[in-house]
Amino acid sequence: MPFVEFIAGCISGAVGLAFGHPMDTVKVRLQTQVKYKGIFDCVARTYTREGIPGFFKGMTFPVLTTGITNAVVFGSYSNALDCLTQSQRNDRIQGNPASASAVFAAGCFSGLAQVVVTAPVDLVKVRLQSQTKGWAGVGGDGYRGPIHCVTVILREEGPRGLFRGGLALTLRDVPCYGIYFLPYEITCRFLTEEGKRPGTFAVLMAGGVAGVVTWAFATPMDVVKARLQMSGAGGRVYQGVLHCMSVSLKEEGVRVFFKGLLLNSLRAFPVNAITFLSYESLMRFLTRPPAD
Repeated sequence: MPFVEFIAGCISGAVGLAFGHPMDTVKVRLQTQVKYKGIFDCVARTYTREGIPGFFKGMTFPVLTTGITNAVVFGSYSNALDCLTQSQRNDRIQGNPASASAVFAAGCFSGLAQVVVTAPVDLVKVRLQSQTKGWAGVGGDGYRGPIHCVTVILREEGPRGLFRGGLALTLRDVPCYGIYFLPYEITCRFLTEEGKRPGTFAVLMAGGVAGVVTWAFATPMDVVKARLQMSGAGGRVYQGVLHCMSVSLKEEGVRVFFKGLLLNSLRAFPVNAITFLSYESLMRFLTRPPAD
């Protein structure tokens, strides 16, 4: 039922994003700006200068579009898994689980499918999140909102500018979405009796574990992606993925690639637990058999 899966992914994505955005803002600022001494310094300075709204900068655009993104992720994953295993979702729940290789391949496919949608949205989100008082972006003016940000990027950098950092995003998301669904499926099986649907606790734990494991792998390329997205827009100019990696490594050491890892992990567990629980609950509601 592709349409149902897309709808469930749409709603669950919006719920998870709204919950985790404040921590994501702090993470982005730590990755793209060297002026902060750590998490608490970033939180304190953001609150002092911008108040609570500062933690929600850049959220409007992702919330309006995350439905599409997560719909693509969950819908393409589920349908790719159907194709690879020649089975349906209910068959797998009732005792015919997909192999690890099929789960990984379907996850990689979903990661690739969502990049086209995610790249421009993520770019706008990162630039708005990185914008602090006194910040001046391309052209010397701060962005007034997502639409203004898109307009400025198109005017100053052209359509290609909306996909700045797209290669790093692809290198992050394709393998990491393959990894993302593996611990979820494995944890669900471990915590669920054979032939039964995963319960609330199993889904919450599996979703949280999936998020933490994935971000452990994704954070290094996430740092590179964020820096490339800010390149030339208030951030240092980089010539590409390898140049960004080599310069960052030379100037800040190996630790630079793990900036935001703690925040990613703290955010990933509850956000992904909620996302998967919302998805599974919606799928049960939308696919329940009609009452007699």
